[in-house]
Amino acid sequence: MKSWSGSDSAECYGIERWGRGHFSINSRGNVQVSTRPESIATADLFEVIEDLRARGYNAPVLLRFSDILRTRIEELNRAFASAISDCRYQASYRGVFPIKVNQARTVVEEIVHFGRPYHYGLEAGSKAELMAILAVHKDPDSLIVCNGYKDDAYVEMALLGSKLGVSIVLVVEKPSELQRIHRVSEKLGIPACYGIRVKISTPGAGKWHLSGGDLSKFGLTATEILEAVESLRGWGQLENLRLMHFHLGSQVSAIQSIKRALREAAVLYAELRKLGCTGLDHLDVGGGLGIDYDGSQSDSSCSLNYSMQEYANDVVHEVMMVCDQAKVAHPHLVSESGRAISAHHSILVVPVLEVSKAITEDIDFGEDEVAEPLIRNFLRAFRDIDASNLAESYHDVVSFRDQVRQLFGVGHLSLKDRVRGDQLYWASCARIQRLMPSNETVPENLTDLERLLCDTFVLNFSLFQSLPDSWAVDQIFPVLPIHRLNEEPTRRAILADITCDSDGRVDSFANARTTKNVLELHAPEDDKPYYLGFFLVGAYQEILGDLHNLFGDTNTVHISMHSDGYRFEDIFAGETVSEVLGYLNYRPEQMQAALQAKIEDSEMSPNDAESFLGVYRDQLGSITYLR
Repeated sequence: MKSWSGSDSAECYGIERWGRGHFSINSRGNVQVSTRPESIATADLFEVIEDLRARGYNAPVLLRFSDILRTRIEELNRAFASAISDCRYQASYRGVFPIKVNQARTVVEEIVHFGRPYHYGLEAGSKAELMAILAVHKDPDSLIVCNGYKDDAYVEMALLGSKLGVSIVLVVEKPSELQRIHRVSEKLGIPACYGIRVKISTPGAGKWHLSGGDLSKFGLTATEILEAVESLRGWGQLENLRLMHFHLGSQVSAIQSIKRALREAAVLYAELRKLGCTGLDHLDVGGGLGIDYDGSQSDSSCSLNYSMQEYANDVVHEVMMVCDQAKVAHPHLVSESGRAISAHHSILVVPVLEVSKAITEDIDFGEDEVAEPLIRNFLRAFRDIDASNLAESYHDVVSFRDQVRQLFGVGHLSLKDRVRGDQLYWASCARIQRLMPSNETVPENLTDLERLLCDTFVLNFSLFQSLPDSWAVDQIFPVLPIHRLNEEPTRRAILADITCDSDGRVDSFANARTTKNVLELHAPEDDKPYYLGFFLVGAYQEILGDLHNLFGDTNTVHISMHSDGYRFEDIFAGETVSEVLGYLNYRPEQMQAALQAKIEDSEMSPNDAESFLGVYRDQLGSITYLR
């Protein structure tokens, strides 16, 4: 038989389909991270984890590879530059990164640094985000776009920030905001740079399709747009309307939806220019540029049926065609691509704690030990299972199982025979599953056996903290072992976290054309760690994570790669029990005082009391995950 190799693992887990050349398997059978496919700057993930362990930082750990951020920013800007050149488009591209996607300071600072050659800007969706952006923004030639609902304080902060020589656009999300921005602008004596968000009728595609279309939360209707234009004209500020914005939704899976939305938005832009909005020279096409989470390259909600270059080509082409037909100047193009920039650069590495073994065919009793006729018949049916009668046998064992449970429920069967019936049912299922041909169509009623009979690998992490979209919206994230990939994975498993919540599991995994219910894994070796990596987690997952069961942030490491290896740029320790409790207004000193009072009222000996308090104090300072 052919031996297993790294290329077999790459095909099994679909790395080439979703990895974009950033991930591969090296000769040691470990996952290797690269800045780009042809780069000699690489990092061996297993070596990185072992290096961190030697420094006292254990998994779970979030690894951020900043050089991948650089590559993704370069790819996006090159894609638009190529499209603009090919189409002879008469304006430029100025992207902005929406920091809601990943608000970590080091991530935002790196995006500012890597985006500087392209005048790549930032987008804020709240006052707090704007304040963070003002502190890290450095390029006066890049944009700061202010979206989201605004109060006076938000508007005031943006207007005052513009005095720093920064281009800040205040996007009007609803009619009342126009009046507010004008009033605060007049009060401060600082001219506002207006944007206007339009509510297009074109629906999006994918999980977030309702972000666009008539039911979208934000945006002005056609009537409200005309009223806004007349208000600005009346104030003598029509020239201050510089940007038109629309948003189709996040992770738009189908390019046709994007093209339809672009045409509708471009027509609105051209009409506004014809209405005398001559200062309007930016069209913000919003977010929506997706990534291929499941590797299917399809219009499924976890994938996309287009490339980054095709996206840029269509944005440029559709806008240019409408503007040329309307004989209006081409606008500068702005996109708010967050997921496509940041998702690939972060990897969550988690250790396996234990494995709940799958059911086997083993039976620990013989026919001579059984008096109950039903169990004897069940045992004979189990022994008669062969490859020629799988579907019939499955029907029989299901019937036997139901009879066993029914008789036990009315008191006509002993507990011992009930246990034997359960053993026979699961052993029969295991045998049927083993005998099912892998290269033939399996009867529909047998397709769930693999899922029923798989192992459960328990991982030291919280799904709700580290992968909230997996739980909330059934997002597929690529997952595979980061080592031992030169060995054939012989186990089939689902994954469970350490929260006491039945939803804390992953039981749907990326596959070539669809999802699969089990993941191919290796049997963990005694006294040796076994690590799994969740990939493409750099967008939204950190900031959306919650404190379910009070599991906090994991250890987080920023890594740069060089021709001679990698370097840890920043290491942030995971949150401690004390820090997490502090979010909920528990105070460690008060907690210890309360515990001390209870000890005084108890019969605990002084030695036990001192030991208990010592352990309590130590645990307050420990990380929330299992050691």
